[in-house]
Amino acid sequence: MAISVKLIGVLRHAAVADRLFVDYREGFTVRELIKDITAQTPGFKGNLIDPHLKDPWLSALVLVNTTETSALNGLETILQDGDEVVLVPVVHGG
Repeated sequence: MAISVKLIGVLRHAAVADRLFVDYREGFTVRELIKDITAQTPGFKGNLIDPHLKDPWLSALVLVNTTETSALNGLETILQDGDEVVLVPVVHGG
């Protein structure tokens, strides 16, 4: 079974796809999902994970089934088979 990952903006361009499918496993968290997809898609690392803090939380808005993960259990949110995760890159400026 699988988890669908919808990609927005620069993430879509980095993956050359608008959606990825990742094999589901018991106890799979959002953090593990992001670790898996950044290992599989080299362009994600610079676009998804903050290079200084090594934390995906600050570089992307993460939704699980339309709910932002900050309203759930953050990066430790446990995913279920068939969930849709949407990754929206956050643009920082100053």
